[in-house]
Amino acid sequence: MTREATVQPTLALRASRPTTVLVIEDEPQIRRVVRAALEDEATSVLDAGTGADGIALCTAERPDVIVLDLGLPDADGEAVCRALRERTPAPIVVLSARHSEAQKVALLDAGADDYVTKPFGSEEFRARIRAQVRRASGGIKSPTHAPIVLGTVTLDFDVPSAARNGQPIHLTRTEWDLLRTLVEHEGRTMTHAQLFRAVWGNVSGDAQQYLRVYVRSLRRKLENDPVRPRLILTEPGVGYRFERRTAS
Repeated sequence: MTREATVQPTLALRASRPTTVLVIEDEPQIRRVVRAALEDEATSVLDAGTGADGIALCTAERPDVIVLDLGLPDADGEAVCRALRERTPAPIVVLSARHSEAQKVALLDAGADDYVTKPFGSEEFRARIRAQVRRASGGIKSPTHAPIVLGTVTLDFDVPSAARNGQPIHLTRTEWDLLRTLVEHEGRTMTHAQLFRAVWGNVSGDAQQYLRVYVRSLRRKLENDPVRPRLILTEPGVGYRFERRTAS
């Protein structure tokens, strides 16, 4: 495993604390592409070629953001993602050749905050890293209010924490940001484009497809019957809205 530091951080990041990105990827060519894309987004880039090295670096260096490839030689990528999530609250951005909605939901369940499918464009990749740095540094604030009780579901945005039937539910940062946006606009249908801008910022991509993955994940975690949701409702072809109903 190697450590390389860039010398030209952006003005925005220079004004704040240093930003360290850990890249866990076994292919040197992709590591070079990722590192080049991050030159203006991070003050320090660490890289590891195996899951074991990546977990060790995460524990020792406490990076601000982790970029994780799933095709590692020594371990299943999802298992590495879970191990990382147990050790750090840092955002995890997955690099994946997996394109199915079910596979992406599995990554979110494993603790990933975002995913970028291969092949990827450098501009979009940089934008997603910036969004994760912004969230991790507190750029998106939680609304201050009492916990919301919706039947068997309790949501506390100030902690933040979620529970269903008294059992804690893990939500990723991105899931919290999406849920928070929907709750803040309770009863109002938010279009795909509005939600995409509010949660991911100025990034490109298929907003409708992207949101479908995250809404599906939220429903699986919060709804008693995800097929017949009562909290996060779909307006076909338009977007989603939050209704303050019970989840039972």
